[in-house]
Amino acid sequence: MFEEIKNDLEVRMISSVQSARSEMAGIRAGRASPSMLDSIKVETYGQKMSINQIGNITTPDARTINIDVWDQANVTLVDKAIRESDLGINPLVEGNLIRLPLPQLTEERRVEFLKMAGKISENTKIAIRNIRRDGIEKVKKLEKDKEIGQDDSKKFQDNIESITTSQINSIDDILKSKEEDLKKI
Repeated sequence: MFEEIKNDLEVRMISSVQSARSEMAGIRAGRASPSMLDSIKVETYGQKMSINQIGNITTPDARTINIDVWDQANVTLVDKAIRESDLGINPLVEGNLIRLPLPQLTEERRVEFLKMAGKISENTKIAIRNIRRDGIEKVKKLEKDKEIGQDDSKKFQDNIESITTSQINSIDDILKSKEEDLKKI
């Protein structure tokens, strides 16, 4: 019984951490990276799609990202999605090719990115704590329904706490790495 609860909690927490990791990968440090565009979705063909599903993304140099859009009809949609994102990049459209020249990272923009990373981290920690709360409530319900004893309930709750602590430490490590990355430039 507890294994089911534990597995569910771990899967949900790990998924939250992965989501935070990919969101933080989208925060630009210094080099152009296709992963910067992962968080941008384009409304096309009646659904929201990632840019890498609409065209080829390349980085010809450290300060430029090129998107070769396969369908001419999607070029303006991709352009619009990038302009509306919080990346602060002005795309240059040349036929089916969209160039994203990355501006030099200013101190002001760096501070903004640090705040974004902190916010992502905090939101993920809140999500993990909510998952922990759900798990503890399930264990307490099992105890209340006399399916498990008080000792087992305490042991399971401690186990849930250690899983939670481990995942929160992962988030802290990801944030620390991103902060070092942003300060290094």
